[in-house]
Amino acid sequence: MNPEQSNSTVSRKQQHVELCLERDVTFRTKTAGFENFDFAYNALPEMNLEDANASTMFLGKHLRIPLMVSSMTGGYPDAERINAQLAELCQTYRLAMGVGSMRQALESTTHHSTFSVTRTYAPDIPICANIGAAEIAVMNDYKQLYTLIDLIRADALIIHLNPLQELLQPEGTPKYRGVLQGIERTVKELDIPVIVKEVGAGISASVAQRLLDVGVRIIDVAGAGGTSWAGVEILRNTKREAFAEFWDIGIPTAQCLLQVRELKKKTPFTLIASGGITNGVEMAKALGLGADLCGIARPLLQVLLNEGQHAAEKKILDWELQLRSVMFVTGVPTIQELHVALTPANTAKNKTTTTDIYGVY
Repeated sequence: MNPEQSNSTVSRKQQHVELCLERDVTFRTKTAGFENFDFAYNALPEMNLEDANASTMFLGKHLRIPLMVSSMTGGYPDAERINAQLAELCQTYRLAMGVGSMRQALESTTHHSTFSVTRTYAPDIPICANIGAAEIAVMNDYKQLYTLIDLIRADALIIHLNPLQELLQPEGTPKYRGVLQGIERTVKELDIPVIVKEVGAGISASVAQRLLDVGVRIIDVAGAGGTSWAGVEILRNTKREAFAEFWDIGIPTAQCLLQVRELKKKTPFTLIASGGITNGVEMAKALGLGADLCGIARPLLQVLLNEGQHAAEKKILDWELQLRSVMFVTGVPTIQELHVALTPANTAKNKTTTTDIYGVY
């Protein structure tokens, strides 16, 4: 254990949460791209609202709606309270949950409870452990990973890809040689599924294909349009002026989905959409674009910490109602059929062409 390294990680994690709550760290010139799509209204849906079934299965467990509270925090004192509240919400409403990066838990046992508390409050929902790709690239002792997995009785391990964030982070390690090989070793070594996700800059079809080639079967595109982790790190970086142009780098989430969904034609896998999803209508659009599950992080965290648990519960119920309402007014009884009702948007203010939407990026 390196106490200095551990303390640095603890401080960084706390700063990340504070910046996400107190500063505008969204993308400035890019959106997630969902405004480029609309649903075909059906005046004769031949179903009732109660017939709209938004439930799904993920990692062998039933979810009320196809939603994961995406990886956010852990590893510093106040994270225990936050993760306990998030886990309680997920358990109550049958949502999946991913914890924040567990690197600090490898460096020190001091804040293990900030992660393990999730199972105390959420005994039987899908919970995913989380480690960075840079750590996986140099990891030789997989007992370390099992320590993290056992800590929260994880249903899957998330490996997050964040080369842009590592580049801009003052303490970052922009060393990505060997990452794909490390992911392949991890997939073979573990007896639980491996999820590979970005952190808000997107996964292209070519990257997704390389992941599929080494055995990954769950991919979270985590595209641009929501929280810019580049922006978060730029605010922390003393060289912020040099890196200012990097704030909006990334592939919008809708573009990621359009690309990556095509790979399902040859290889079955679970596709997760996150990055810029803020309501149930955008969830429906992401599902219509090929996602099996959606991820939301900062919008829920902001409501929870600024307005309280009751407001967070209301937000989740609003998202569910919005999703099921889209299904009703389009005559789609299951989330798997939402693609049938999704069309390119056609509004005067929308200048995007069909070529823009469906083109290769």
